[in-house]
Amino acid sequence: MRKTFIIPFLFVFTGTIAQQEKLDTAMMAKIRDEGLNHSQVMEIVFNLTDANGPRLMESPGYFKAANWAKNKLAFWGLKNANLEPWGKWGKGWELEKYYLALTSPYYKPLIGFPKTFSMGTQGLTHAEVLLLDIKDSTGLSAYQGQLKNKMLLIRRADSLILGFQPDASRYNDSDLTKLAAYDPKAPVKTPPSRATEVFLASARLLAQVKKMAIQEGALGVLTSSAKNTDGTVFVQNGIPYNAEFVPACNDISISLEDFFTLQRLLEHQIPVSVDLDLQSKILADDQQGYNVTAEIPGTDKKLKDQLVMIGGHLDSWQGSTGATDNAAGSAVMLEVVRILKAIDFKPRRTIRIALWGGEETGLHGSKNYVKNHFTDTATKKYNAAGDQLSVYFNLDNGSGKIRGIYLQGNATAGPVFAQWFEPFHDLGAATLTLQNTGGTDHLSFDAIGLPAFQFIQDPLEYGSRTHHSNMDSYDHLSAPDMKQAATIIATFVYNAAQREEKIPRK
Repeated sequence: MRKTFIIPFLFVFTGTIAQQEKLDTAMMAKIRDEGLNHSQVMEIVFNLTDANGPRLMESPGYFKAANWAKNKLAFWGLKNANLEPWGKWGKGWELEKYYLALTSPYYKPLIGFPKTFSMGTQGLTHAEVLLLDIKDSTGLSAYQGQLKNKMLLIRRADSLILGFQPDASRYNDSDLTKLAAYDPKAPVKTPPSRATEVFLASARLLAQVKKMAIQEGALGVLTSSAKNTDGTVFVQNGIPYNAEFVPACNDISISLEDFFTLQRLLEHQIPVSVDLDLQSKILADDQQGYNVTAEIPGTDKKLKDQLVMIGGHLDSWQGSTGATDNAAGSAVMLEVVRILKAIDFKPRRTIRIALWGGEETGLHGSKNYVKNHFTDTATKKYNAAGDQLSVYFNLDNGSGKIRGIYLQGNATAGPVFAQWFEPFHDLGAATLTLQNTGGTDHLSFDAIGLPAFQFIQDPLEYGSRTHHSNMDSYDHLSAPDMKQAATIIATFVYNAAQREEKIPRK
């Protein structure tokens, strides 16, 4: 492992002279023992998932999890544990009851899950299913006046593709070598993606269908995707993010197998009926957005006002308990500060943890935190308070173990992190890549020039099975991987809090 990983690192950072990092081997051993042999990470993640339920932003489940985390942080001895408001989020939505079944030509429960802000039904409602054989919105005129009280199905032209690859995977040596060899100056060919064009066209068509459905009084629409197979249903927003969050057309994401069953029956002129019972609640009492924050205060007279920050988003989608996205990342970061308190660490710099709200619809919690605390409104770069931030570390790619770190183009940080990874080569962590990775909260810091990093994690089932799906539950977490991640991040936080200099900027 050591040989495989160090060679690519030297290739990428040739010409960079690394300052020797002072690593406290005794403290590394303490952290390693606490993190690997006395871990509480699975108990933490249990409380964020099974014991809590989904954590849809502004829902009772989100506030329950946020308050549990706040109270646990205070119990461990962290200071200033609180739910910090960051501005208006808007209304919340909660699913209270859901049932969907085929009732004609025979009875069959249908695998599915409602998208957010579906308006619901007045109790159990019976409806005929109407197949819309359209390719774009111009075909809708042929169905005018026919939608009232119907459940709609937009004909799909594809078919289910059998899968021959395993759901779960880990990075092999070749994958990691490619990551390490990434050259940001190399030309990148990005031809237009046919899949993206099809997706966007389908989204536009669905929006038009739902608009017409509301106007004519349809019961709702049944949708699916190519990934909705083998009992897995991917489900998230039923409407675009906006602060008003007006309840919308009932939109149920169902399994592709069930979708095609209904479509084939209708294509053969066999009438299809379903029963739907969907009860939901709009939550409008508190429309502020909140992050969970807490600190281990710094003790060095010169450095205690400087910050080392860690975080992950706490909110989830509604299809399950959001275990891999992102109770895993939140639990690991909570475990990091628990480890540091358990070994009685007194950091030179202040360590601050933040569990972000509103990530799933656009990084709202972290963006507003960075805007409120660290941004110069005139230059859009970091202000004096931002200059006090040494580094931010993020975790949000499932429960896979750490294999390295994305440097976000920050080559000067590479030699520092390479030395920090050396005690963990035996645990499979060593790869550094200049490659950027997106889609999560480190981007809010990186956008104004602050050092912020997401760790490279083994994919496991994240992209294939759990991400934003009804399978994102506790049983799809990998306990050994999460223990490894918490241990490594705890040492990164320790090193960042103790070193003489802040982490280099780009």
